[in-house]
Amino acid sequence: MIGDQMKTTVLSTHLIPNADIALRESLNVPKGYTSLGIITTDCDDVSYTALDEATKKADVVVVYAKSMYAGSSNASTKYTGEFIGILAGPDPEEIKSGIEAAVSFIENSACFYSANEDNSVVYFAHCISSCGSFLADLAKVTKGSSIAYLIAPPGEAFPAIDAALKIASVELKVFFGPPTETNFAGALLSGEQSACVAACEAFADSVCNSARIPREL
Repeated sequence: MIGDQMKTTVLSTHLIPNADIALRESLNVPKGYTSLGIITTDCDDVSYTALDEATKKADVVVVYAKSMYAGSSNASTKYTGEFIGILAGPDPEEIKSGIEAAVSFIENSACFYSANEDNSVVYFAHCISSCGSFLADLAKVTKGSSIAYLIAPPGEAFPAIDAALKIASVELKVFFGPPTETNFAGALLSGEQSACVAACEAFADSVCNSARIPREL
């Protein structure tokens, strides 16, 4: 049904207490960060925001974050899913804290929503009131800035992004043009927190309207 939460599932988490230097160099791990944490899930965008949350809750940095092609329903193996992320930290305890923060965020704080009755159209419209280092670097904004993270199927995404930009005083920082790895589209918008909330609401309303009337013309 419209508004149903489409929750993300954490598929696997792994810890490398003292990663080999060759692996660390391949991942461009910062000096002094010797431990790695790996997480896979069945949804990429929720997981990107979860990794950003981890950077706020522990002394960790994101050294790898990728979407798997074609989405979780086409995953190659049981625990591959749609997303893999890797955190680097100075010791195993910081990695554990970072992974725990990411898992908690995925399970309790953010999700996709259904835009129609049979849940065949979904969207992600999440306001991050204070971003961590990962999304700050991606959006080229100051750490602690507010970000509207907006994702939808390609056809629905374009009018929804337009609606979000027009409803509030926000700036388009990153555009995810289709086809992405998972064949969705979207954007990262930045502005005051209230503006980002309004942008998320406008985006969600537009996606639902597009799903209700797919052939507008």
